[in-house]
This record gives sequence, structure tokens and C-alpha cells, in this order.
Amino acid sequence: MSALELAQGNLLSPMVLAFAFGILAARLKSDLTVPEGLMDAASLYLLLAIGLKGGVELAEASLAELWLPAVVTLSLGLLIPVGVFAVGRGPLRLRVDDASSLAAHYGSVSVVTFTAAVTLLEARDVNVAGFMTTLLAMLEVPGIVVALALARSRAQGGFGPAVRETLSGKSVMLLLGGLAIGALTGPEGFERAVPVFVDAFYGVLVLFLLGLGITVGHRLGDVRVTGWRLVSFALVAPLVQGTLGTILGAAAGLSAGSAAVLGVMAASASYIAAPAAVRVALPNASPALSLVPALCITFPFNLVVGIPLFYALAHGIT
Repeated sequence: MSALELAQGNLLSPMVLAFAFGILAARLKSDLTVPEGLMDAASLYLLLAIGLKGGVELAEASLAELWLPAVVTLSLGLLIPVGVFAVGRGPLRLRVDDASSLAAHYGSVSVVTFTAAVTLLEARDVNVAGFMTTLLAMLEVPGIVVALALARSRAQGGFGPAVRETLSGKSVMLLLGGLAIGALTGPEGFERAVPVFVDAFYGVLVLFLLGLGITVGHRLGDVRVTGWRLVSFALVAPLVQGTLGTILGAAAGLSAGSAAVLGVMAASASYIAAPAAVRVALPNASPALSLVPALCITFPFNLVVGIPLFYALAHGIT
């Protein structure tokens, strides 16, 4: 499978098309809406489901082979949102809530991009470690926690109280609680919940992205505040973050394929966990300022350019 074929398959997935359809409906001034209560319920469901599935993956991981890559992954989860927040407040000139939202999206990870990277590399007979899914779960939460804490630290005058409030907020509590429950129950215990939290996941996600698309479509004008700066960020950020992730992955002893996947994870931007968490924790943040660059620019850029680029880099340094 070529990178172009893989990119086309992902861009034509029901999730991305639902998001695009929502934007189109809003721009055509349709009265199509997704009820607010349904969006709230979908947000809570997605956060818990992501946490549960990540916890199951953690239960199957080997500590001996995982600890150093895990340290690197957690470091990325802390460094990236801080850097993005600084860029958001500086060159992009965003409000605190909007900069925090952008940091949460780019500090977390895209599951679809991760899946695409693994699929493409394995199709080329490149070995990818099985525990990379565990690292995916570990990268999902820290970026969101740090980004939300940065917003609250500005409001409360201290980072410590902001971290405590963020960790106890319902969005992060659902992610962390899901991780703990999934890790404790393991694959066998989780089997009974599969019909609800696995089989129905993508259907709920399609509906959620439709609602987000409608919201973004109504607020596309917000992007004009930053204009070319936001577009530039959405193209430069994955290059910087992905290169850092690939180099650190190689330094942690990962194979070329696994280091490339870590680079892709670092380069990606979440459009599932982060939007759900931000929607709950930062209701005043503009969805367009985070989702448009994350899903409309960074996502396709990583599928077409990022995956082969980071593998070439990893292959050259390992």
C-alpha cells in the first residue's frame, strides 16, 4: 500500500467525512444541529472509552522493555503542550483558553494517524513493537492535563492548584479512571464491555465529529484572527514535534519502525480525546482555532508527508 493510497483511505473515512459534512452544512446555513445534551453524552462516552481501552493495553505491557520508551513518551507529553501554549500566547496571539485548547490538541495524539503509520510500515515489512499501543495510551492524557492546567494557572495565579483542579475535573477524571479500570480488569475482564465501548465507539465518534464540524463551520471566522500564522503553525508543528519524537525514540533504543511511529505520534494532533476534554473543561475556547489546524491541516499533512519522512529519519539514525 502506498502512502497516497493510505492517505486517501483515511481522508475518506466516515469520521473525517462527517466532520467535513458538518462544516459544509453550517456554511450553507442549514438548520442541521446535534442536540447539546447528545454532544455532552458523546464527550463523556468517548473519554471513558479511550481510557478503558488504553488501560487494557497497559495491563499487557512488559515493564522491562517499556520503562525507557515510557519515560521518553511522558516527557514528550509534558514538553509539547508547554511549547505549543507558548507559541499560542506569543506568535499566534491567542487568548489563554484558546492557547490552552491548541496545546491540548497538539499535546495529545491522533489514534487514526497512529493506526495509519503502523499499517503503512507493516505493509512494508517494517517491524513495529507491540507495546507502541501502550505508549499511545500514555501520550493521550499528559498533554491534555498540562494544557488545561496552564489555562487554570493563569486564572488562579498558581500552577499547583491548577494541576490539582485539572486532575479532579470530570474530563481528566474519566480518562484516568478509565485507564485504571482497564488496567485492573485486563483483556478478559474488559471483554464484557466490548459491545458498548469498542463496537459502538466509531459510531459515536462519527456523530461527535458531525457535531464538531457544525460548530467549527459556524466559527470559521475565528481563524481569520490568526490567518497565515495558524496555517504555518499547523504545518511547522508536526515537523518539529515529529523530529523530536523520532530522535528521542531512537535514543531510547526503539527500532527504526517503532521510533518512526513515536515520531508520528508526537507530530499528530488529537481530534477525539482533546476536543471532548476541552469542550468540558474550557467551554469558552473556540473549537475552530484548534480543530481546523489539527484535523484540516496537520492530519492530512502527517498522512501524506509525516509518516514516510519520520521513517526515513529513524532509518538514518538507528
